[in-house]
Amino acid sequence: MPAVTVDNPLTLPRVAAPADAVARPVLAVTTAPSGFEGEGFPVRRAFAGIDYKYLDPFIMMDQMGEVEYAPGEPKGTPWHPHRGFETVTYLIDGTFVHQDSNGGGGTIQNGDTQWMTAGSGLLHIEAPPESLVMSGGLFHGLQLWVNLPASDKMMDPRYQDIRGGQVQLLTSPDGGALLRVIAGELDGHEGPGITHTPITMIHATLRPGAEVTLPWREDFNALAYVLAGRGTTGAERRPVRTGQTAVFGAGGTLTIRADESQDSHTPDLEVVLLGGRPIREPMAHYGPFVMNSQAELKQAFDDFQAGRLGTIPVPHV
Repeated sequence: MPAVTVDNPLTLPRVAAPADAVARPVLAVTTAPSGFEGEGFPVRRAFAGIDYKYLDPFIMMDQMGEVEYAPGEPKGTPWHPHRGFETVTYLIDGTFVHQDSNGGGGTIQNGDTQWMTAGSGLLHIEAPPESLVMSGGLFHGLQLWVNLPASDKMMDPRYQDIRGGQVQLLTSPDGGALLRVIAGELDGHEGPGITHTPITMIHATLRPGAEVTLPWREDFNALAYVLAGRGTTGAERRPVRTGQTAVFGAGGTLTIRADESQDSHTPDLEVVLLGGRPIREPMAHYGPFVMNSQAELKQAFDDFQAGRLGTIPVPHV
């Protein structure tokens, strides 16, 4: 996993939780089912089976890959619409090209993030570049959907390109964990992602046997999804492994620990930590649209069919 790293984590700011903070218990550990998305790339549905009251404001998250494509195999998604939420694509390995009908887009690779606020609606496409299609290669990433409150669902669309080198890098007191703050803040250290719904998104790498206890906002929920490796979550040390999500209860800290022994293919424990302030509004979700009512969903489909969410840009020749 070549996402942004450092040779010596002890040169980074260190994060420690207050000794008197209440530890968040682990309420559940779920295993993501596997499937296919877009034109056929393999995904794990990270939040499948989790009650939405523990996910809010997050809607869904897919782990895309990890897959080693042969030449001619890399696949993406066709043009499709969105309205009412934000999509966050975090690429760990490989290269992806984004384009949308609002003029946003760019190429991301190896630790970069593209943050698209669909808002009132647009069309977009995500695909590997032609060079990767021809050569094949490793592809691995995440796509997270973040809900917008009713007051922001019809805002103007926006696109953010967050380079891997922009993320806030932190570590644990002993240097055993590398923490990449992509959005939100951790212990006063802010990531580069600009969010409408208050959230925190962190990619943490823990060396074998390392443990980290992080301060966590009490008004946020808390989720830990294992990208690779084995470890435990919570003070009670609930086991977790690749493709599993730990759901935390209330409290002011959360704890992650890597097993002493890891697989040779994934030498460290790789975890995505998510927290957000629940929106607590009715949600009507169908396909590419996330609204507050069935009437708003119908309107979104009507607007899409009438071409009011944008048109596919004509490619330059």
